[in-house]
Amino acid sequence: MSEAMPPGQQDLASIVAGIERTNELLQRVLAEVATTPSTHAIFVDAGYVYAAAGRLVAGTEDRRAFELDAEGLIEAFIDKARTIFPDSRLLRVYWFDGARRRIHTPEQQGIAELPDVKVRLGNLNANNQQKGVDSLIRSDLESLARHRAIGDAVLIGGDEDLVSAVEAAQGYGARVHLWGIEALDGRNQAEPLLWEVDSQRTFDLDFCKPYVTRRATGYEPNGDAPLCGPAPTRDEVRFVGAQIAAQWLSARGRETLADLLPGHPYLPGSVDQELLIDAEGLLRLSLRAHADLRRALRDGFWEHLQAQY
Repeated sequence: MSEAMPPGQQDLASIVAGIERTNELLQRVLAEVATTPSTHAIFVDAGYVYAAAGRLVAGTEDRRAFELDAEGLIEAFIDKARTIFPDSRLLRVYWFDGARRRIHTPEQQGIAELPDVKVRLGNLNANNQQKGVDSLIRSDLESLARHRAIGDAVLIGGDEDLVSAVEAAQGYGARVHLWGIEALDGRNQAEPLLWEVDSQRTFDLDFCKPYVTRRATGYEPNGDAPLCGPAPTRDEVRFVGAQIAAQWLSARGRETLADLLPGHPYLPGSVDQELLIDAEGLLRLSLRAHADLRRALRDGFWEHLQAQY
């Protein structure tokens, strides 16, 4: 029979075994972290975007005076984030806006139906001022950072009240990147907010112009007469999308498909704007106020491309 191990040696062996189990567990955790892709989310203060983009492009902050192609702008933000965070996946876009009694408007319903987009509504008071939006942004940003659901947060806004949201997210290890829209004079983002974030980026007139259209005038591609006429059906627009895709492939070659297909259902901003302008020229109608037709256009474009792959 083997002799029993003295109590001191038993304690030491137990400690060594515990250390080995801990090291093994740490190695598993580190291996899992190393293979887990980083994740980012985009937080959009819609009130800021409407006001800043409207002022820059249309010369007014009054939403009634212009139309914002929110779907196109969101896709442009997603595309920009994809280039800045190439090794990160998008969790989703959070679109924060205000509405009477927090009831979605038809435009907000359309945005809420977009893939990878979540609409969060604050209230609107009698003066059409948003209430409760900043607290919603902080709640979502802090919660995602606390649960390690994101490593990077893109914040598109300018209110000083967002400083606390930035600080909360950073406290849990997330990096916060502030994006804004160019102001013609001065700034449209609070300095304390600029001081707190990890990086800053500003979009200029050329970036914003395709997504803002004055209601008083028709859209004029290449200086032609204003577009007019009855709205086409979704099938007609889908066919036009396929037509443009065929022309696009003919001009660029099938090898360009490899760059586009991984981004489905999103198109790079430059390609999306080229598609929209070409379609409006063929249809002789502005699609800026028809989110459903723009989706049909992109569907037709993608269907033709995927059929050729």
